[in-house]
Amino acid sequence: MSEAAVAPSKVSGHTILAFDFGSRWIGVAVGDTETRIANPLGMFEAESGGRRMAEVATLVSEWRPQRLLVGLPLALDGGEHDMTRRARRFARQLEARFHLPVELSDERLSSAAAEATLRETGRDAREHKHAVHALAAKIILQSYLDESPRR
Repeated sequence: MSEAAVAPSKVSGHTILAFDFGSRWIGVAVGDTETRIANPLGMFEAESGGRRMAEVATLVSEWRPQRLLVGLPLALDGGEHDMTRRARRFARQLEARFHLPVELSDERLSSAAAEATLRETGRDAREHKHAVHALAAKIILQSYLDESPRR
């Protein structure tokens, strides 16, 4: 996984780790309920369940989050599909393994928004796929933090 954008010691309040779940890659972001700011952390390969959980275990150990957030890929009409079911399963696995509250958050268009952000900065999303996944996780988490002032 790429280097963290924010040092764990600088996080206050209640830390949340967010995941942009994909079949090949999982993007990761970290945020804080006090600062209400999300930061992209990077991505890791998602193909092997054992490796996936090992990567998350490292992140949980390093960041000590109070909760986890998984982006829920829905169809534009709100319907569910195969990736929706796989993301739900990933969320259940996280909850069982790490004994932390896990929430799901609608992630429709987060990857498209991340790609648009990269284009605006003059970067090609295909050449910076690690940035797309991490930015998508950041967008999911920032939306979650912005949703309610009580979080």
